[in-house]
Amino acid sequence: MSTPEWGTMDQPLSGESIPRIAAVIPALNEAPSIARVVEGLSSQVPLELHRIIVVDNGSDDETGERARRAGAEVVREERRGYACRAGLLAATGADVIVLLDGDAADDPADLPRVLQPLLSREADLVVGSRALGTMEAGSMTPQQVFGNRLAALIMRHRYGLRVSDLGPLRAIRRGDLLALEMREMTYGWSVEMMVKSALAGLRYREVPVHYRRRDGRKSKVGGTLSGSARAGWCILSTTFRYSRWTPQRDLGRSRNSASELPQ
Repeated sequence: MSTPEWGTMDQPLSGESIPRIAAVIPALNEAPSIARVVEGLSSQVPLELHRIIVVDNGSDDETGERARRAGAEVVREERRGYACRAGLLAATGADVIVLLDGDAADDPADLPRVLQPLLSREADLVVGSRALGTMEAGSMTPQQVFGNRLAALIMRHRYGLRVSDLGPLRAIRRGDLLALEMREMTYGWSVEMMVKSALAGLRYREVPVHYRRRDGRKSKVGGTLSGSARAGWCILSTTFRYSRWTPQRDLGRSRNSASELPQ
């Protein structure tokens, strides 16, 4: 099947209906940046997002209110680390889930590039790779870069995935993500998704994306050595923890490539 041009993406892919895409943005004290993220997503043409869901993960600033004023739906989840799961469950009616952070480091202009392999049925999980794209100076700490490379190396050798990055900007069918039975609610979420996708037979693809600095603010994870150490251990241990996981069904081999979107 030929890849559709983005200039014609306002036409139905299957001849029946346009896939409904929901963006899920976990956010904790992101008041300075969240409106820019929401507005950036809303301005992507010709894509039209079905829903933009900001999951306020217990912020004590104006994150939720600013997101709401910018046009997003806001879900409040007090349990730290459960924001992605809460957004996934809230995104009822969506065919495709897009995940990105609320700190404006991810560039919403990369959304069409991330979605294209999924919507053209060339991939099942698409991750925006900062390693293949461009990163502003200081956007990632040396320990973050090292940890990403090490985890990517392990996944390449253990699971046969051509991984260069564990980027937060990614797209997957909502039904597939639910079927992965996600358990890691903190730093291991992204890696668990990639490992289980490989074991479930889903097709993995990376595309180059841009990555920006966090508006002069420190990363909550990579901004301190202790935070980096906790995240690094969780990520590396997760790459092995689910090596024996068995999906309820083989999502890749059971797929009829002509009838997956909408699901």
